[in-house]
Amino acid sequence: MKWVPTLAHNELTEAAGPIATLAPIQIEGKTYERIALRTRMVAFGDDLNALVREYATPLARPGDWIALSEKVVSVCQNNVRHISTVKVRWLARLIVKGVKKYPEDIAWEHPAKMQAAIDMAGYPRMLTALVVGGLTRLVGIHGVFWRIAGRVSEIDGFNPRAMWPYTEYAILPPKDPDAVVQRIEDQAGLPTTIIDGNNIDVKIISCSRKLPVDARIARLILLDNPMGQDEELTPIILVREAVAAAS
Repeated sequence: MKWVPTLAHNELTEAAGPIATLAPIQIEGKTYERIALRTRMVAFGDDLNALVREYATPLARPGDWIALSEKVVSVCQNNVRHISTVKVRWLARLIVKGVKKYPEDIAWEHPAKMQAAIDMAGYPRMLTALVVGGLTRLVGIHGVFWRIAGRVSEIDGFNPRAMWPYTEYAILPPKDPDAVVQRIEDQAGLPTTIIDGNNIDVKIISCSRKLPVDARIARLILLDNPMGQDEELTPIILVREAVAAAS
């Protein structure tokens, strides 16, 4: 089983080759270059640190940092569930009836994905999230369900539009993401962040100690989801601050 990301929402300045250079982005007066690093197909159980050393380290300059898709982290951790192991029950079917639907996004419409979330969080927590979230929605407050439910919002998978066999797997949230990013920074010398990105939003999961920007700025730099969702094999984004030309 392998995970394949995409750059569906970005215009590439290089159509082929080991890297895809994205359009620079300006955030609060500074310009950042983003380089999408094309990798081989990443298999479950692959060595994430070796992946970084192979694809990111040779191109990195002092001051650079990398963003990893949380999916590739979980794939390397073999932290997944096959759909055959998920037995959908009544609560999952009930919750999916009320989730917000997004065009061109399977999101949480798949009962098996919701069941995987329930199995992860536990029935008491998900029932509490359902009741409290439903009541707060009545008064115009949204998102309470997911805040109570916790990290289950990071689960991805069971998407019928994904490449096979990813259609059959749920990718669970990375285990101990703080330790993952710090180990990469310490061993590869590259400050690292892990992001949960899709065509709806981008969330910073964790940042290593020497990341040169804070989580808020990192999110803005990556808000257009430069890794995307499908087939470009770019689970690593190399970021560097552009140096202004001397006048």
